[in-house]
Amino acid sequence: MVQDQDRQTIPLVEERLTVTKQKRVTDRVRVSTMTETVDSLVPIDFADVEVDVVRVPVERIIDTVPAIVTEGDLTIIPVVEERIVVTRQLVLREEIHIRRTERQETADIPVSIRRQRATIEHLGPQDENQAISEEETHDDL
Repeated sequence: MVQDQDRQTIPLVEERLTVTKQKRVTDRVRVSTMTETVDSLVPIDFADVEVDVVRVPVERIIDTVPAIVTEGDLTIIPVVEERIVVTRQLVLREEIHIRRTERQETADIPVSIRRQRATIEHLGPQDENQAISEEETHDDL
């Protein structure tokens, strides 16, 4: 136990901090607004413009679109349209010539011909044991 006596114990100390907040009123403020109405007369200039629109038919053939023209208080705006002019012409594009030439020639062509032949023999009056024999030869069709 001598060893236990040589040991010394050192106590450990720890500090802990705790922070708290509190709300306090230090001052007060009140904001209020007030609106005033002031009546006054303000001069204002008004302008009035009347516009007359007149459509003037022209029906003239032109090459280019005219520009908008202003002459004094008159403004002329051209209105154009494209019209399709169709002309029908008959044009011969080409000719096709067909010539017939008739020729005859004789040639030997191998073909299969089928034929039937019948041979008939008359043997006179009929007996009971005799029959008329008619021999027919048939080639296959």
